[in-house]
Amino acid sequence: MNYIFFFLIVFSIIFGIINGRTQEVVNGMLSGADLAVKIALSLIGIMAFWLGIMRIAEKSGLVQLIAKLIKPITKWMFNEIPPESPAIGNIALSVSANALGLTNAATPIGLKVMQDLQEYNEEKSSASNAMCMFLAMNTAGFQIVPATVIAVLVAVGSKNPTEIIVPTMIVTSIAFISAIVLAKLFSKFWTPQIISNKERSDSNA
Repeated sequence: MNYIFFFLIVFSIIFGIINGRTQEVVNGMLSGADLAVKIALSLIGIMAFWLGIMRIAEKSGLVQLIAKLIKPITKWMFNEIPPESPAIGNIALSVSANALGLTNAATPIGLKVMQDLQEYNEEKSSASNAMCMFLAMNTAGFQIVPATVIAVLVAVGSKNPTEIIVPTMIVTSIAFISAIVLAKLFSKFWTPQIISNKERSDSNA
């Protein structure tokens, strides 16, 4: 990605010089940097608020409650993972963060989930079905409240930033369901054994 941005910057400067519009290129770079800082600062408040809500939900046991409520679903989706695994609770937390549009908050949670799922993976050199399922879910990115996007729209002066909520819910719901169904269908080609917590502890010992 760094190479791509470097390529774009260099070619913008070169074409600006060729067309005699160097000043416009410089002004565009400076104004873009200024806008980026303003947007980043505007995200601090809404991100801090929702991250605080997620932390409260985690400490109050709400995440564990959600994990119990969705247990029948997660048991079907992640049948390679024992129901008592802490990965189930972390998956619920990650899905909740994504649903609220907190993609930045969901990233470290997602990494923790992948570490948990890797412990149950027999083929360490390749992703398990559970890992592929979780990756598909996160890539689809189901959202109820796209908080980050709303904050960006507010920062750039949108008059009605919340009008994207319904379209976002429709599109991400379709993508989310499609990702789960496809991941489940493709999992038929690979059926690894389930490693229990006891077996995992014995192997680590």
